[in-house]
Amino acid sequence: MWITAKASIIFVTLQYNVTLPATEEQATESAFLYYYGIKDLATVFFYMLVAIIIHAIIQEYVLDKINRRMHFSKTKHSKFNESGQLSAFYLFSCVWGTFILISENYISDPTILWRAYPHNLMTFQMKFFYISQLAYWFHAFPELYFQKTKKEDIPRQLVYIGLYLFHIAGAYLLNLNHLGLVLLVLHYFVEFLFHISRLFYFSDEKYQKGFSLWAVLFVLGRLLTLILSVLTVGFGLARAENQKLDFSTGNFNVLAVRIAVLASICITQAFMMWKFINFQLRRWREHSAFQAPTVKKKPTVTKGRSSRKGTENGVNGTVTSNGADSPRNRKEKSS
Repeated sequence: MWITAKASIIFVTLQYNVTLPATEEQATESAFLYYYGIKDLATVFFYMLVAIIIHAIIQEYVLDKINRRMHFSKTKHSKFNESGQLSAFYLFSCVWGTFILISENYISDPTILWRAYPHNLMTFQMKFFYISQLAYWFHAFPELYFQKTKKEDIPRQLVYIGLYLFHIAGAYLLNLNHLGLVLLVLHYFVEFLFHISRLFYFSDEKYQKGFSLWAVLFVLGRLLTLILSVLTVGFGLARAENQKLDFSTGNFNVLAVRIAVLASICITQAFMMWKFINFQLRRWREHSAFQAPTVKKKPTVTKGRSSRKGTENGVNGTVTSNGADSPRNRKEKSS
């Protein structure tokens, strides 16, 4: 029984905690901080199962009830479920991440992004945030089966999930958790706006304002991501005194790692902008194709009796199937 309880603790609670003694500035209490290790995989696995359960609850008690009322098609049904799940996750993560940023003074002091690197010791909130993020995106793999995702959509979903796991795990393992938190909150806010706009669009297709605002914030988000990344990695860490690779202290501040980090961020932002431009061009073509049949042709001016006859039989001088030669009008004449 004791062995079972001890083993369960590895899955439920955060591991690798250290206690820092109180200093003169903080004489009232000691600081409890955490670092990462191999046992975190067990914790991620447990909270991945929790994420699957929460996903099922939201699907059954919220999204399915709305789907029954709205009577969506199969395509809209799957997209509505995707946006419903992701908007809830993005909102929760964005609020949680913002709370951490405020409580740890990230906003008042931006130099904390690179100062005192490596950031190998994390607060409880910081480590639990990263564990939860990894658990959620790992849970997305079995959800592809549970949600019966179409085969043609699976490659897109795998790329989508893989990019999240690559960058979140990279920030966690390279002790760039401060920068990673700021970029995640920024990205999640923009993505939340897109998915909530899509939910409103499914309920009323005339709603387009949210997409316009999202398009502007998406571009600004990509610019801010690049600026913060270059400022932190390219300037802040590049000017640090300690630039030696040391696995024991978690210091990865060397030129090769900095180039790899900046390259991965820049390539990802370029890929997202490419997808964004294609999305906007597709929407523009669909809008143009929808507007084309409604464009009226200019009237052609003709002389004499034929002009009056053409006006009677058509619209703005163009002959239509409702003219005098239509079967209905011939029947009226014969009667």
